[in-house]
Amino acid sequence: MVRHTRQAGVLLHPTSLPSRFGMGDLGPAADAFLDWASEAGLKLWQILPPGPTGPHHSPYDGLSAFAGDPLLVSPEWLVEEGLLPAGALDGAPDFPAGRIDWERVVPFRRRLLEESFRHARSLGGKIEGEIARFTSASSQSAWLADWALFAALRERNEARPWTEWDPALQRREEAALAAARAELAAEIGFHTYAQFLFFRQWQRVKAAANARGISILGDVPIYVAGDSADVWAHRRLFALGDDGRPTAVAGVPPDDFSADGQLWGHPLYRWDVLADEGYDWWIERIRLNLRLADAVRLDHFRGFSAYWEVPAGAATAREGRWVNGPGLMLFMAIQHALGDVALVAEDLGVLTDEVRRLLEVLGLPGMKVLQFAFGELDSEHLPHHHVSNGVVYTGTHDNDTTRAWFAAQGDDTKARFRDYLGTDGRDAAWDLIRAAYASVAERAIVPMQDILDLGAEGRMNVPGRAGQNWDWRAAKDAFSPERARRLRRLAELTGRAGAL
Repeated sequence: MVRHTRQAGVLLHPTSLPSRFGMGDLGPAADAFLDWASEAGLKLWQILPPGPTGPHHSPYDGLSAFAGDPLLVSPEWLVEEGLLPAGALDGAPDFPAGRIDWERVVPFRRRLLEESFRHARSLGGKIEGEIARFTSASSQSAWLADWALFAALRERNEARPWTEWDPALQRREEAALAAARAELAAEIGFHTYAQFLFFRQWQRVKAAANARGISILGDVPIYVAGDSADVWAHRRLFALGDDGRPTAVAGVPPDDFSADGQLWGHPLYRWDVLADEGYDWWIERIRLNLRLADAVRLDHFRGFSAYWEVPAGAATAREGRWVNGPGLMLFMAIQHALGDVALVAEDLGVLTDEVRRLLEVLGLPGMKVLQFAFGELDSEHLPHHHVSNGVVYTGTHDNDTTRAWFAAQGDDTKARFRDYLGTDGRDAAWDLIRAAYASVAERAIVPMQDILDLGAEGRMNVPGRAGQNWDWRAAKDAFSPERARRLRRLAELTGRAGAL
């Protein structure tokens, strides 16, 4: 992202794009969306973490901090590139519009990937060379082999957590790993191929976005899932017992919104070990994410200053305590290795002076969310408190849509909303979009659901709810010329359109 340039953007994960194959992906619909975004004067495309997900399909509870999600691979492009036979997509099942039916989509797309793998092996020649170069590249050396073996072993163990595998594999004893690599060579080859496809298609989409003057804003969760390739392969970096299970887990303390706090359950880092190793694992993680995106949002930035440590087995987050995080040293190591990288801090929630100082020293843009602005008088999220080096949202992936949020508010909040914005509130989503665009913050980002003025049916995630999340998809007619013209006009009026 270029500093000191006013930009407008959209928050839309690729899974939410339209597609006749059950979920959004990196195919023709992504190109059509980018054309529409360019017409709408949008310069930023924010995505959620694009890695492979676990049983609840949450991008924030992924199976790897480095691998890409093979489900995002476009079937159309596989046929176009000769990596699927021409008739492979004939007779594809009908999937519901507007929602992802994960139970049907996952096995369908897996079968296509397996057919592509068999077909590619029969081609030999050029494609074999491309796969070999991908596999041996230094950019994959830190994670690809571990991921492919982990994925193959996880499937062999019927998706059970790695802490329930054979003890020798849990401990990564070399003889057991060697035997697994030999026994599962074909499965490892498949998972390596799936990553080759993902990164190949992702780079094509990123190039298409950049060619239209659109930057991609990625997302890096601070924590990784306990049942992930990262924790299995790098046990020394995490607070684990001899059995591989966490001795303490992540969360946040009680507040006005949650009497018991939030118990996330992710294993905590051993920041002392990471420091001794020069923060290499984190550096490689940021390096890879900056291959996928032009800038990345650091989720739960507050945890880099101090994090809430909850003993393993605690019933709620009430039993936790604050522990100092790596602070400035981590970011100095990242900057020393990678240069002046483009980061955005998710600094929502109650912040301490230490967190604010860290943000100031690093010069990172923070976030403001307009849905949080009207619950009290003179909230820090109101536009008159915004700063230029910031990112303003109407709402995030964890918020309800603005239309549904406004309808659920009490009379006092609605009155402050109407009085502050000078509106009657009948078009609350557009009111907040207009306020975001008019903000002094250099970057204004709007969830696609607010652009579409959807109600609660468009919500992406309800925090704390297991299931029925992450499945929203845009309709085929969502990216209309009329919506593009309305957004572009607002972008022009507020200095966010840039050059045509």
